[in-house]
Amino acid sequence: MTLPTIDLALRPAHELTRMLRRREVSALELLEHHLARVERLDGSLNAVVVRQFEAARERARAADAALARGETWGPLHGLPMTVKESFDLPGSPTTWGFPEHRGNLATRPAVAVRRLLDAGAVIFGKTNIPVALADWQTFNPIYGTTNNPWDLARGPGGSSGGSAAALAAGLTPLELGSDIGASIRNPAHFCGVYGHKPTWGVVPMEGHQLPGEECIDSVDIGVAGPLARSATDLVLAMDIVSSPLHSFGPMGWVPAQWRDTAPAPHRCRVSIVTDDPLAPVDTEIQQALAGLADFLRREGVQVADDARPVDSRQSHRVYMNLLRSATGAWLDAGTYGRFQTLAAQYPADDESFPAIHYRASTLTHRDWVAFDEQRAVLRRQWRAFFEQHDFLIMPIATGPAWLHNQQGERWERMVPVNGQPQPTTASLFWAGYPGLCGLPATVVPLGLSGEGLPVGAQIVGPVFSDPVGLRFARWLETEYRAFQPPPMAA
Repeated sequence: MTLPTIDLALRPAHELTRMLRRREVSALELLEHHLARVERLDGSLNAVVVRQFEAARERARAADAALARGETWGPLHGLPMTVKESFDLPGSPTTWGFPEHRGNLATRPAVAVRRLLDAGAVIFGKTNIPVALADWQTFNPIYGTTNNPWDLARGPGGSSGGSAAALAAGLTPLELGSDIGASIRNPAHFCGVYGHKPTWGVVPMEGHQLPGEECIDSVDIGVAGPLARSATDLVLAMDIVSSPLHSFGPMGWVPAQWRDTAPAPHRCRVSIVTDDPLAPVDTEIQQALAGLADFLRREGVQVADDARPVDSRQSHRVYMNLLRSATGAWLDAGTYGRFQTLAAQYPADDESFPAIHYRASTLTHRDWVAFDEQRAVLRRQWRAFFEQHDFLIMPIATGPAWLHNQQGERWERMVPVNGQPQPTTASLFWAGYPGLCGLPATVVPLGLSGEGLPVGAQIVGPVFSDPVGLRFARWLETEYRAFQPPPMAA
């Protein structure tokens, strides 16, 4: 069988699964097609850093044999795909970029990975991440640097940077990522693909941790979710990884009671926020959001300009303190002591990024509870907002993908935004705005900047409204903008 050399690899996962079921292409042929693209393109991207090609070939052959017998493993039967390096996959290392964990070979899959396998997926590798999943650039001392397929001089975002780069380049049709500080949303925006940060707790996180860690997300923010080249593929993946028909394991997760009562997309009520003084946004992204607002109004959507649920400064302050207190809990004793010393050098009212970083990383439990109390107030304000609006649509970052810059602390790295230098950490404002309260957010592409770089937006809804946001994203994909491959993938 002669296969298309480009179109097949860039088709969405739901089309590929249909082709597999109809036996228009075999699982082995589809796998080999993707492996050939990895061999051809990944030398310049460095996205698929852990490879299980032979094991995947064996599984693809078994998938073909099963289908020939009339057996179907599930909705992903025979579909090749990859997952983020931070998820356990048997026989492969889970390092989170730490050299000391090179030998941490998984013996069983993460729960979300197991669900993908049970659905018939053929997982052939894992994709690159930054150290500790703690950067919006993707590089580490084990696997090196991942490049953006739209411009190799730029990063693909992080921490699911390898995931988004591999998707955009057609190396994989579906990915599993994770998000605590826009680690799904930011790479999707930087690489022009779709991503979904689920409601907190909907997708189990067991198997997304390093040895010795049991309390995976002590701040109730971190989630696992899919990235894809189509909003329909996000729905496909979420139906699998969040299915209440599976055991949730010992982590205490409970099935989501999906809220799908919103009106049809063109009858929705949305607010669109384009900018904020705490994190000024590039004018091209603001213009892209304004263009989306114009389209929505033409389609009959009720669009409010700049209606906001919470105070920006309070929301960001609470998010940064709870986020850094969670990451600080895993510091070794020496680093923790050093951070305490550094925190003491800043006045109590100093809200600069390094002051918050060091102070929150060593936060007392008493202070943590005080911030969590403030979060409870913000949750109530969000609930009131969603009584008047179905969605809040907003930026994901202050600009498109950045040029590589691995020097110094994250807050010392500057990027130009509207002709002014801005620390890369400013974009965490847009990460935390919905992330603090565990709200679902779906990333959709909006087009390209003047430099030919992707820009996107996040569609934020109330808790457990994931299907509603995904349905809205599918409508936009059909009626407004769809995935556009980078030139190197063509």
